This record gives sequence, C-alpha cells and structure tokens, in this order.
Amino acid sequence: MGAVKTKRMPRAVREQQMLDAAVRIFGQRGYMAASMDEIAELAGVSKPLVYLYLNSKEDLFTACIRREAGALVEAVRAGVHRDLPADRQLWEGLGAFFTHTGENPDAWSVLHLQARTHGEPFAAEVTAMREEIVAFVTQLILAGAREAHRDPDLPEGEVAGLAEALVGAAESLAAWANATPGVTARQTAATMMNFAWAGLGDLMAGRPWAPPEEQPGPHAG
Repeated sequence: MGAVKTKRMPRAVREQQMLDAAVRIFGQRGYMAASMDEIAELAGVSKPLVYLYLNSKEDLFTACIRREAGALVEAVRAGVHRDLPADRQLWEGLGAFFTHTGENPDAWSVLHLQARTHGEPFAAEVTAMREEIVAFVTQLILAGAREAHRDPDLPEGEVAGLAEALVGAAESLAAWANATPGVTARQTAATMMNFAWAGLGDLMAGRPWAPPEEQPGPHAG
C-alpha cells in the first residue's frame, strides 16, 4: 500500500519533500560530506528517483539555494509594513529576518556558509539574493530619510553602502544567534537596532557624524 501512495504523490509535492531533506542534510553535514543516499533515505524515496527529479547533486544543491533564498527574501518583504515610521519598518524587517533564520537554521547554514564556499555558481545564487535584500534596505533607508526631512542630503551611493553594512552585520548576527542557545529573534533584532539605529536615526534627521578635520603635521608648510 505504501508503494502505491508513493507513486500517486504529485511530483511537485515529492520534489519539495526531497528539497526539505536535502536542506537538512546539506545544512547539517555540509555540501561535500552530504550524500545522495542520505538525502534519499530522509526523503523516503530511492536515490534514482532523486536523480530523476533533480539531475545531480549540484543541481539539487542549487535548487535548495534558490528555494531558501526566495523564502528568506519573501519573509523580510512580508514583515515590513510601509505605512509605519522608518524605525518601525527596520525593526519589523530585522524581526522577520532573524525569525526566519532562527526557525530555519539548516537553510541559513546552506545560504550563509555552504553556498558561499563551494564554487562560483552556488555563490552567485546567494549574491543575487543578497543584492535584492540590500536594494530593499537601501530603499527603506532612503524612504526614512525623506520622512525625517523632505529634502534629504543623502547620496544614494552612501545609502547603498549603509545598507550593505547593515545587511552584513545582520548576517553575522544571525549566525551568532543560531549558534548561541537561548537567544531569541526579538533579542537579536533589538541588538541590531541598538547597533544600527542610533547612527541611522541621526543621519536621517540631518545630524551625520563627521570625521575630524585633518590637522597639519609638525613639518607641514
């Protein structure tokens, strides 16, 4: 009876089942150590069926990256309500990010660790996801600056750099939170806000920090 049910399972459902198993194995064992036998066994299918659906270990890993990257981007976008003040938007976006990475540690391991260290095709998939999140955060910061003062003097290139720094810090913090027992997504988001918003808030309000003017040296002149 079980074999009959297996055959009748829709292809899309079975493929997601395989991807679920693959993300778990890749995330916990790493790309090189993961075996197709383990993935097939965890998915409850034969190894030839995994190859039939997903062609190769490389294609399976790529499919995992694409699915998990899309899910993370969608979670962040869905978590932000654009009618809220800028700080609340950032707070909600960070909360969504850390909630998703905390609830899906194997997926985050695939995206943050495995995909970046096993070749350009895999790294390129993660880079595309990261660029989308950075662009989203860039627009959020620009919108916040316009909200704070209607004619913001914030060059978009500088804002893009701020967004890049913010996303990079959030990625590192997510890895730390997932490795630290007892740390909640809310606590992690609050840590990130305390780290970032003091500076961003002043910047948006037209009070940027500036380096001191260079003083002439003793032998200048």
